[in-house]
Amino acid sequence: MENLKTGRFYGQTNSTIHLDFATITDTEYTHDKVDWHYHDNAYFTFILDGKVIEGNKKEVYNCTAGSLLFHNWQDAHYNIKPKGFTRGFHIELNESWFGNYPQYVNTLQGSFAVANPDVKFLFYQLFRETKLQDDAMPLATEVLLLQVLAQMQQHSVSVAKQRPVWVGQLRNMLHDNITHKFTLAELSASLQVHPVHLSRDFSKYFHCNLGEYIRKLRVEKALALMPNENLSLTDIAHICGFADQSHFLRSFKSFNGANPKVYRKLLLRAC
Repeated sequence: MENLKTGRFYGQTNSTIHLDFATITDTEYTHDKVDWHYHDNAYFTFILDGKVIEGNKKEVYNCTAGSLLFHNWQDAHYNIKPKGFTRGFHIELNESWFGNYPQYVNTLQGSFAVANPDVKFLFYQLFRETKLQDDAMPLATEVLLLQVLAQMQQHSVSVAKQRPVWVGQLRNMLHDNITHKFTLAELSASLQVHPVHLSRDFSKYFHCNLGEYIRKLRVEKALALMPNENLSLTDIAHICGFADQSHFLRSFKSFNGANPKVYRKLLLRAC
């Protein structure tokens, strides 16, 4: 089984950035299949465009644009790429740096998919930072990366605690139907949870209110559609369930701090 050293990924690497705390690569997947292998460092794979299937000894992930995976060091896996263009953004954590934060190392074990939209927004910001290439980039990137680890650790601790069954059911409903105009009465009836209890306890498990979470999911979907040049921003706003273009622009900027045109330009294949 091949062991890939720091900065090496199968495919065509568009750019590599070596920092004191991480090595960051922007890579096009060019192999139809990559056999079992592992990497020296714990790392993230963020799919910017296209599709890839990744499997390990426990699970198989069907990744599309916007999918985020975490792998701890030396966790073996394989890849299968369907036809078409696929681009990934990888962040390898230098062992000495990652080891300075045992609270994260101890809770982030193995390989797993990350579904938290807040973590994904941080990754789009990380991607944007790496394209700025100014003298503030290393500091900004390290700060964002620590925010990622903190968010993931918080989620890991939350999952470890006993949560009501309705929390997982509600999460699946919202993620599977991001364009549906849910009402509190509808959600309450479906989950058999009193509307007062649902509205009061939602933020305890999702760390925001219900309306804000729905907008997060719609913006996350919009970011995943950005590389599709056949869709205009108006098309994307409609597909993601926004009432109009101005609502889309306001929501997008509130979560990402920039106009969607900025991210679209970065996510196009030529960048």
